[in-house]
Amino acid sequence: MSTSTEPRLTSLSHGGGCGCKIAPGVLSEILKGAASLPVPKELLVGIETSDDAAVYRLNDEQALVATTDFFMPIVDDPHDFGRIAATNAISDVYAMGGKPILALALVGMPISVLSTATIGKILEGGASVCRQAGIPIAGGHTIDSVEPIYGLVALGLVHPDHVKRNADAQAGDVLVLGKALGVGVMSAALKKGMLDAAMYRRMIDTTTRLNTPGPELAALDGVHAITDVTGFGLAGHALEMARGSGCSVEVDWSAVPLLEGVPALARDGFITGASGRNWAAYGADVSLGASLPAEAQALLSDPQTSGGLLVSCTPQSLDQVLAVFKRHGFDSAAVVGRVAAADAGPHLRVA
Repeated sequence: MSTSTEPRLTSLSHGGGCGCKIAPGVLSEILKGAASLPVPKELLVGIETSDDAAVYRLNDEQALVATTDFFMPIVDDPHDFGRIAATNAISDVYAMGGKPILALALVGMPISVLSTATIGKILEGGASVCRQAGIPIAGGHTIDSVEPIYGLVALGLVHPDHVKRNADAQAGDVLVLGKALGVGVMSAALKKGMLDAAMYRRMIDTTTRLNTPGPELAALDGVHAITDVTGFGLAGHALEMARGSGCSVEVDWSAVPLLEGVPALARDGFITGASGRNWAAYGADVSLGASLPAEAQALLSDPQTSGGLLVSCTPQSLDQVLAVFKRHGFDSAAVVGRVAAADAGPHLRVA
């Protein structure tokens, strides 16, 4: 934890983790002009479908995966904050099917407020995750910032034939979610001092678990699309997959894994502001079944910091996909829905 003379890390940020993301509708407006920029033929994945990372073809055997992610504290322990931020950033490489090769640190800290010891713990937390991923932090950039900010530029390599975009789901596919939901709800409870020690451990365990199944999943012929569920929530990232693929997505709410204790916290009102902003941006494209519990909407739009992989695969490859997740220790991975042909209705239906 921070020292007794320093403020809580979460008290220094207006929003924590991926809850800091700009709302989807606002982001789309901001990026509107960027789509007209010239695109080299070697750029296999750019900004066109709001995918997890850029992918640039180097040769017939290698493509470079490039991404960056950074945010303000979601927890007060500086080492845990660094671990979560680094895990979240590296996840985008895994989500494209890539193997990480190196990282650069992005550091903005209020140096008149936080001690060098606390800032050092944040950086060491991030470095510990990079060691776990088998990559170096090869450089970076630091600034004096009003709010604490930490993250990484993460680079990786993938075979061009194994790149998995979020826009290649096919009608008839099933959807598998690799991690349970509820990180945003937990972070809201933590900020108000209402998250007990056991739930905090569950939160740290899920947010610091690297999405290592990504490259192995991407190599499976039956896997068509992969994305990771982060700041826009399960509904937001499922919608990106549906829109990019020209399909509809159907989610079975009863099958969606939730972190233990999260539904009760949501019912008690521990909802992030980002959840509401998310729903305002895309709720019109979501159809909710009449029998869903009252907290379902908030949990569908709950921002997931360092969330799980969402995989679209053929029914025939499902056993292989689940076996990969299990082999990597993702015991909560579950089939949560399916992909259907597009129609005139909402892109996402939740029943």
